[in-house]
Amino acid sequence: MKKPVQGRTYASVIFVVGILFLFSDNDRQAEQVKPRVITATQSYSFTQNIRPILDTKCLACHSCYDAPCQLKLESFQGLERGASKARVYDGGRLKDSPPTRLYIDAQTPEEWLKKGFYSVLSEYSDKADNTTPPLMQQMLDLGQNNPLTTNTRVPDTIELGFDRVNYCPAPGEFNDYVDKFPHGGMPLAVSGLDKQEYQTLSTWLKQGAKIDTPPVAISDTDQLMISRWEDWLNRRDKRSILLSRYLYEHLFLGHLYLNSADQSDGQNHPTTRFYQLIRSYTPAGEKPVIVPTVRPNDRPDNTPQQRFYYRLIPLPGTVVHKTHITYRFDSQRLEQYQKLFYSTDWQVDSLPGYGYEERSNPFITFAAIPAKLRYRFLLNDARFFVRNFIRGPVCRGQIATNVIRDQFWVMFESPDTELYSNNPEYQLSVNDYLGLPGEKSSLLDFGSQWFTYSDKRNSYLDMRQKAYQQAYPSGAVLQQIWDGDQTNDNAFLTVFRHHNSASVTSGWQGEIPLTAWVMGYPLLERTYYELVVNFDVFGSVSHQAQTRLYFDLIRNGSETNFLRFMPAASRQTIYSDWYQSSARIKAKITYHDLDTRTPSNIAFSSDKPKEELLRTLLERYPQLTGTDNINRCNDCKQRIPGSANENDTLALSNIAAKPAADLTAIKWLPEVTFVRINLDKTTTDSDSATADKQFKVFTLLRNRRHSSVAFLLGESLRYQEDLDTLTILSEPVGSYPNLILQLKQSQLDDFVSSFEAIDSDSAFDQFVERWGVGRMNPQFWQVFHSFTAYMEAIHPLEAGVYDMNRYGHW
Repeated sequence: MKKPVQGRTYASVIFVVGILFLFSDNDRQAEQVKPRVITATQSYSFTQNIRPILDTKCLACHSCYDAPCQLKLESFQGLERGASKARVYDGGRLKDSPPTRLYIDAQTPEEWLKKGFYSVLSEYSDKADNTTPPLMQQMLDLGQNNPLTTNTRVPDTIELGFDRVNYCPAPGEFNDYVDKFPHGGMPLAVSGLDKQEYQTLSTWLKQGAKIDTPPVAISDTDQLMISRWEDWLNRRDKRSILLSRYLYEHLFLGHLYLNSADQSDGQNHPTTRFYQLIRSYTPAGEKPVIVPTVRPNDRPDNTPQQRFYYRLIPLPGTVVHKTHITYRFDSQRLEQYQKLFYSTDWQVDSLPGYGYEERSNPFITFAAIPAKLRYRFLLNDARFFVRNFIRGPVCRGQIATNVIRDQFWVMFESPDTELYSNNPEYQLSVNDYLGLPGEKSSLLDFGSQWFTYSDKRNSYLDMRQKAYQQAYPSGAVLQQIWDGDQTNDNAFLTVFRHHNSASVTSGWQGEIPLTAWVMGYPLLERTYYELVVNFDVFGSVSHQAQTRLYFDLIRNGSETNFLRFMPAASRQTIYSDWYQSSARIKAKITYHDLDTRTPSNIAFSSDKPKEELLRTLLERYPQLTGTDNINRCNDCKQRIPGSANENDTLALSNIAAKPAADLTAIKWLPEVTFVRINLDKTTTDSDSATADKQFKVFTLLRNRRHSSVAFLLGESLRYQEDLDTLTILSEPVGSYPNLILQLKQSQLDDFVSSFEAIDSDSAFDQFVERWGVGRMNPQFWQVFHSFTAYMEAIHPLEAGVYDMNRYGHW
């Protein structure tokens, strides 16, 4: 086992750097909000006329926690709440910030005003009783009166992108804002509102911005299913209480759907409604009152005796892709739960509380539920749980994502042989070492908390290594990797990092990756609790640093677990390729010793065992890993699926999976590029003229290579640009496109040739000018939203509005 004290210099550097971040200005102006005067005559309906404009022209930037100025427009509640100068994502705050979660932490505009928000719909008056229009109107006027030139590149002087500082003018500050940002009107630096849209919004604002809120329509079928779930989740025996708590803590981020619509049947399901699982102080039949704890496993109230209930409530507003993590919650799922969790006779002697110990160690909190059942629950829908921590609130920003590779494959230990879930004695011996840091977020607690939990993690790995050696003295075998029971496509996953965001897909996508993960139950559960349940997006720099640092240990543990399947003699060589240069020092100081002695019980025939093992699994389970003829194909042509002309071929495989040293164009590509290929001939049948029959979609993902991903900072120092590669996928992947390219089917060969010829900044600019869909293109929004329409046609349950906060200056 390592001596963790030697690694404390690393943690201290993170601490010092963290406190140097800038803070946002929370000064407020003296202007007073005027009550909205809603006129008797209303020219437009919010639901019918206003919301469609907001969804089309505004929502792509203003949604989720990273909405500029916290102005969230996916629902009318966010619009009425208004804007704030306070940042949700703040890497420099020294203490936890009070949460400002829509629907939870305040309910009315007046309550939000007390929390520092200001209206964008109301007029304001100054001390001299001068009236100014609503901030929303002023922003729209600025955009209309001082637009950028159509079909031109957005000037670099206009700050855009993920790192843009959001200037949030409060009432009385707008004139200063205009002087500083003459092109800062809305929508920002993109093809704006047409005259009719502008007139509609302006008239609506002038008439008092009335918001009609028709009641949420819940079908009889859904209501029946909701009642069944609420009855089942709120049973009062101890076993049911503990199980419901476990389920809630794993599903609280999910968008639950109560029907079994096939996601791949090509049919649109516009009426599918999604729900959220909440804790409510009120029972079924009464209006839900959300228990407003920061985390789902926080104590519901200062008085533990106060009862709460698990409830299902409709997901409000328009669905946006970046937060849309779907989970089936129908009658079949209820039957599966009943069959799984009651397959053995387990008992609960006493219920755990919600204190520090219970929150920081779920293995002790839920010990009464057999680990084998918990692991199977996670495996059955592993993609959902991995998406929770890869696409959830924790994975936002470069520091949040730069401890994972740009592309890697994930697999899981077989539930039949995974040691923790099959050996109760071993469970009891290691449970105390599986606690998670971050619950204590004070700066004063940072050092002691981190070193305590990293020490425990290394002690656990000592015990784990010995236990596996005793249980499997001949080494790992292929059967110890879960085969998805031959039918479950959650068994093999691909994670893509897109610099400051990430995504998860089913199957093994792209070329053979540099690294791969094997996750057993303790790894999977710890990752979920550390990055989802216990993560506070409003937490201090101490909490955020502890979370990121522990994720680094989890990644390392998943990688070294994969290395168990490699020949003992080859492990160090592979490991050294993953952890080059200064990372080798960290590997000796912080990580657990690599096991280079225990044999592998797999017969290898080549000198590249990593590639051999992954190819063996690809060939053994093609229906689960997927057949990738674009990225894992040499000099082959892939025909466009659904093409009207069977002789047309797709030449994209010629530019896939090549290093940037051989294909220099990769060096100019952003992380995520959506490509729309318009088919030359489309059907005239109105019933089948859907988006997927008019055009095809591909995604170009730039995979950046680094000498290691062992550090939170200094990523550019480890960048190996010549080793970058390109993955091409036949559907939209990623929530934040950086660039959109569009071409006709007949232009495909020309497109590929022009891409291969890129060798300079000017050549790439010419390429984008010819094929790119720029921000100021009059058709920008039509093309941008066509990718959502495409997903609605082929994977309707996964569709949502994409985010353009990371779109370039094109």
